[in-house]
Amino acid sequence: MAGDGGPRAAARAAGRLLGERGGASREVGLGALQMWQALTETVSRRPANQEVTLVFTDLVNFSTWSLHAGDDATLKLLRQVARAIEPPLLDAGGHIVKRMGDGTMAVFSDPLVAVSAVLEAKRALKSVDVDGYKPRMRVGIHTGRPQRLAADWLGVDVNIAARVMERATRGGVMVSGITLDCLKQEDLDALGVAAKRVHRPVFAAKPAGLPSDLAIYRLKPSRETVRDVSGLDSADDDDPQA
Repeated sequence: MAGDGGPRAAARAAGRLLGERGGASREVGLGALQMWQALTETVSRRPANQEVTLVFTDLVNFSTWSLHAGDDATLKLLRQVARAIEPPLLDAGGHIVKRMGDGTMAVFSDPLVAVSAVLEAKRALKSVDVDGYKPRMRVGIHTGRPQRLAADWLGVDVNIAARVMERATRGGVMVSGITLDCLKQEDLDALGVAAKRVHRPVFAAKPAGLPSDLAIYRLKPSRETVRDVSGLDSADDDDPQA
């Protein structure tokens, strides 16, 4: 169970044991798996979960637009968005874990590859236009050791990645300080971006689901890079939180 296939074996066993039990029973089962993970780390003396970089995306104000646009236009938009942003993620070696309406969760083994793929996806999204509507995407990137159960990923780091994305209220690419620490300055220079720390408004409520000491950064075009080449929208600069 301490090998690379341990989490999958545990997930299959849990599925057989839990069957069609209710939510409370399933929570107990997942708690047992978390205990198993801790024991595995103790015995093997290494983290049971590999380090990965998590990417969450969704479209800004999608629900409001789709309400007025109707089902046909909404489905057309979602298809075009998928055709635009998924190939760059997959071609870079990313794994799309799930699609959630207008959102996507993907996992990468390397943070630099993840950031590069996201910027390429942002560039590709510029070609999407449905009846004059051009969608804007927001992205959250965080590196950690989430728990893998079968084809899904669970845990605190998954929640953090989703919350990092939510800080991009008007679109753009946000990365956690943990991810940024994995990147070299020359990597950012090569991508044509600079990292600017996002400060929470003084009187704003404490963000739920985020460690109090977690820094979040917005990736913006560097001064030496032409905006259109960077892959970031002009609207990315309008976020009052930046």
